[in-house]
Formats: sequence, structure tokens, C-alpha cells
Amino acid sequence: MLWILTQNKQSLMNVRDVSVKGKHIVGFIESSLLDQWNKSMGKYESNERAIEILEEIFSRIEESAGASVTYTMPQR
Repeated sequence: MLWILTQNKQSLMNVRDVSVKGKHIVGFIESSLLDQWNKSMGKYESNERAIEILEEIFSRIEESAGASVTYTMPQR
């Protein structure tokens, strides 16, 4: 289980999938055959910075050894 506090601190999201779209990091919440629900969790100065943050999230997941993971999106 992955819980992420969004960059603006307005939402705590239980996400299934995290991806980079340009300067944004997007969390996918749920999907069905016809639709999927996602939300931007943070916007950064560059695509490279967004990828760095995605790598931080991945490292946190690796360190968790199967336990629930929490991550707070950085401001910058």
C-alpha cells in the first residue's frame, strides 16, 4: 500500500501507480474497463526533477520490504 501526501498538502492519496508526465507526478487511484482516475500529486521545475522524485518513491518502496509506504511530495 502506497500513501502519498500531495505537494500542496491538501490530499493524502492511496495510489496504485505513480508516473511522470512532463513536469508532473501523477498518481493513479483506480481504473476500470472504461475509465481511470488519477490526480497530479506535484509539479516541478523540470522533467528531470520529477524523475528524481519518482526514483525517491521507488527507493522508499524497495526499503519497505512489503510494508505500507508513506511519502510526502517535496515542495521543490
